[in-house]
Amino acid sequence: MVKHDVKVFSSLEEMSWAAACAFEDLSRIRAIENKTFSAALSGGLTPRLLYQILASRALLGRIQWKNIHLFQVDERCVPPDHPDSNYRMIREALLDNADIPAENFHRMQAEQADLEQAARDYAHELARVLQPQDGDRPRLDIVFLGMGPDGHTASLFPGTAALEEQSVWVRPNHVERLGMRRLTMTFPLLNTAAHVIFLVAGADKAEGLRKVLEGPPGQLPAQRIQPLDGSLSWFLDEAAARKLSPATRGEP
Repeated sequence: MVKHDVKVFSSLEEMSWAAACAFEDLSRIRAIENKTFSAALSGGLTPRLLYQILASRALLGRIQWKNIHLFQVDERCVPPDHPDSNYRMIREALLDNADIPAENFHRMQAEQADLEQAARDYAHELARVLQPQDGDRPRLDIVFLGMGPDGHTASLFPGTAALEEQSVWVRPNHVERLGMRRLTMTFPLLNTAAHVIFLVAGADKAEGLRKVLEGPPGQLPAQRIQPLDGSLSWFLDEAAARKLSPATRGEP
């Protein structure tokens, strides 16, 4: 099992700034190497502040957006202007406020009637931009993931079919208890990333987080994020981390 690095922050704001600094630092290294930088962004409430910070005046000029390609980790099957759309949240928090070339953001078109085709199209887009070697999977430079109280991450929910995917990079996933389908990146793609950072905030996540980090391995979807040749970090606010043991928190 990959060793994970756990960092506990006093607040969502402090956690989000740390994540923004990680993004900036890694993207700068790629820019120095004259290479593009790729990131996959999650939806939900927790990462919104991170995206706002990335687009803020505080970081103006410090991120070379023309060299950065942004992807979506997952998407709800709603139109892009729907209040529940992950794309809409990312657009309002980041894309509308930062100098990001339109062609550098790659949207999941989960509103399509044929979700299987939408998944294939997104996989083709990943391959086109990231250009993996024959037989390899695309390697994202950084992936920001969230976690639900039930231990789900991306749109990989407990008991759903996409958990067993072994090869396809992006696929639809039916979440019966929510009565909806979603598009999601899968474990084969997520576990190829160079850096994975979980962002987990809020007291409602505390028990689920304890189970993920201290419970029997392999029981919950978030536990199955195990980068094959990359780093795994957990950025937590104090409310989410309140049930973790001192050892897990990295305390003496």
